[in-house]
Amino acid sequence: MELKAKTNQGVKTGDEMTKAVDSSGCFGKSDATISIESVADILERELTTVIHEWLVRVEQEPDLAHIRLNYEERTGHLPHLLHDVINRLRLDAGTKAPISKAAAEHGDLRRKQGYTVAMAVEESRLLQVSIFTTLHNNVNQLEFSQLLPDVVTIADEVDAQLKEQMLRFMAADAVEKSKDK
Repeated sequence: MELKAKTNQGVKTGDEMTKAVDSSGCFGKSDATISIESVADILERELTTVIHEWLVRVEQEPDLAHIRLNYEERTGHLPHLLHDVINRLRLDAGTKAPISKAAAEHGDLRRKQGYTVAMAVEESRLLQVSIFTTLHNNVNQLEFSQLLPDVVTIADEVDAQLKEQMLRFMAADAVEKSKDK
């Protein structure tokens, strides 16, 4: 936290903004400022936290915990998927988002590890919960003008990643069925 702010209004400095806050966290007259960050910047900074929060949630789900995986097998895909989310948040408005190769590969991997479609959907849901919980825990640093559009972008990207995973599940099922004939 920076001390001795010269103004009580927001001051834009590069990609960050600082706002005066009092000791209760309310904006107003104060000698302290807090750094305001974009959702993408917060997620990038809190990447490890998001992954940890997600893992805790996954381990509490009996269906998911039933599949025995080590830490790397369980979480190794998350940095790639989260970087895809972060990159999507940083795209210019109207730019078409690339299809996530990491999500497709993750779908193949989870199917080989014995996941069902329902389990993959649950993992994806838990990722969104973990992302939104992390943002909530950093609410004092969020750039509110972009929060709702960024939440929509996050949900859209995570759902698009889930779609890619499901396409891989369906393709593998089709190959299996064609071998049975």
